[in-house]
Parts: sequence; structure tokens; C-alpha cells
Amino acid sequence: MGGYFAILTAIPGFFLSSCFVMLLTRALAGPLGINALGYVDAMKLTITLWIAVAPLVTARRRRH
Repeated sequence: MGGYFAILTAIPGFFLSSCFVMLLTRALAGPLGINALGYVDAMKLTITLWIAVAPLVTARRRRH
């Protein structure tokens, strides 16, 4: 049951992280010569990063 509540507590962090990614790409779009991301694209990038990083964090915690 604890895992279920951990997921629920992560949801606001996901939306906030997506907002930060969107704002960061808007700030860096000009100097880097890239297109700024909209909120939906920022959400896609954020979930991709979370899926990639979560196993690494879990493996690191288990080792210590």
C-alpha cells in the first residue's frame, strides 16, 4: 500500500517538473537555436527522464 501512496505524492512533482522544463526551454531556446517546448511536450520529456532515471536511483539506494 505504501507504493501506491508514493505514486500519488509524486504526481504534483511531475507537473511542477514539467512546468520547469517548459520554462527552461523557453529561456534557452534563443541562445541554443532550438524551438521552445510547449507544456505537453515538456510533460513527454519529463516522463521520459523520470522513466530513465528512476531505475538508476532505485539501484543506487539498494546498494547502500
